[in-house]
Amino acid sequence: MDANAVSAQEYRVKHEPYYEAQGDEIVLFEAAYSNQIPVLLKGPTGCGKTRFMEHMAWRLRRPLVTVSCHDDLTASDLVGRFLITAAETAWVDGPLARAVRIGAICYLDEIVEARKDTTVVIHPLADDRRVLPVEKTGELLKAPAEFCLAISYNPGYQSVLKDLKQSTRQRFIAMEFGYPAPDLERRIIVRESGIGPETAERLVKFAEMTRNLKGNGLDEGASTRLLVHAAKLMVTGIDPRRACRSAIAESLTDDAEMLAAIVELNTSLF
Repeated sequence: MDANAVSAQEYRVKHEPYYEAQGDEIVLFEAAYSNQIPVLLKGPTGCGKTRFMEHMAWRLRRPLVTVSCHDDLTASDLVGRFLITAAETAWVDGPLARAVRIGAICYLDEIVEARKDTTVVIHPLADDRRVLPVEKTGELLKAPAEFCLAISYNPGYQSVLKDLKQSTRQRFIAMEFGYPAPDLERRIIVRESGIGPETAERLVKFAEMTRNLKGNGLDEGASTRLLVHAAKLMVTGIDPRRACRSAIAESLTDDAEMLAAIVELNTSLF
């Protein structure tokens, strides 16, 4: 059996992921897709970037291949490598090559976490060439019209060592994501957890308080994802203060003083 014989059905998003638009991001992504323009999503962690990509893959009826980038991610991890099997040495595609072959949407999450020499491999795919050179086999994969490359990163964690090179970012159109407006965030929490609207509203207020602490002891405030986690704990019977401490406060910081301050905010609302 061919090690690269992968069905696109394996990567299909079979059911519509719940997603509520914050602005014109759906229309903008569809326009980029139809023009074969790669997309860069910018925004804080837990604000809905990955869910948005799942929703767009479902909406466009394309397979979605997702790669969570990290420090040890190599070009071979993305493109592929030769592996020794029982009978022979066979070439096995990496997720990027696989996505090109099946005309999928390839989503590289937190691209700045990958090594700089790794991100260079996406450059020929992210410009007018739309090709992926497979140096170890001599193959040149031409991306079909259905293929789309999308990457994401969190500008809040930018540093000299972890920034996106201009040679990379200027190949993409950029879409900025933020936390939803309070009314929308409340609806999302209710929909995702089953919690009551009143409690969801308190969670949103709590999140806004923590977000105001960004740069004053916190790297990031509470994400929508953390609010949903807390709400789910409450729905299953966990005391609201304990749920908020475990799902939100403890997740945001290990600093004792800052943790005490966040817990105090929690106590004022619950």
